[in-house]
Amino acid sequence: MRLIEALRAHRLMAIIRGDDPVTCERIAAVLVDNGISVLEVSLTSTDALEVIERVAAAVGPDVHVGAGTVLTADDARRARDSGATFTVTPALGEGVRASVELGLPVLAGALTPTEVLAAHRAGATAVKVFPASSLGPGHVAALRAPFPDIPLVPVGGIGVDDVARYLDAGAVAVGVGAPLTGGDPTGLAARVRSFLANASRS
Repeated sequence: MRLIEALRAHRLMAIIRGDDPVTCERIAAVLVDNGISVLEVSLTSTDALEVIERVAAAVGPDVHVGAGTVLTADDARRARDSGATFTVTPALGEGVRASVELGLPVLAGALTPTEVLAAHRAGATAVKVFPASSLGPGHVAALRAPFPDIPLVPVGGIGVDDVARYLDAGAVAVGVGAPLTGGDPTGLAARVRSFLANASRS
């Protein structure tokens, strides 16, 4: 299944970041075991490339493992070489261009209508609407009006009760970090089930 198809089907991308690589890998395992099929490991994490490599080797072919916070061409190349199958950027720039040139699907960060159109024209597979919480689901709905064919994935400050609101506003999926993968690891499986349940309501 291609990345965009996985996002449309499962409607949730889990974002992993942290200072402990072993914990990041354990989080990835719990996410996958409980039904998450699209994972982003932020390059701001400690030993992120090694985490990506080990997670990508451990999961099956139906799980997409991407690199987040890709800012430079070198970031994109190293992510690909570590086994990432897609990239995510916080903004337009070199990371987007390099990912497209390398043949990696990319979720390019944008917030304004001008940035959304620029990301699409740059070859983004989907546009990461970031930071989503600064303007809310209404902003996603407003962007959908002029850009009905551009897939939008809001990211940033999305809690479990916000998921359905963003999806109802027209997002193809949502990206969730700390509200899902942060906090007490022993409660992660239950949080995954709650997020997936809300995603399936839309």
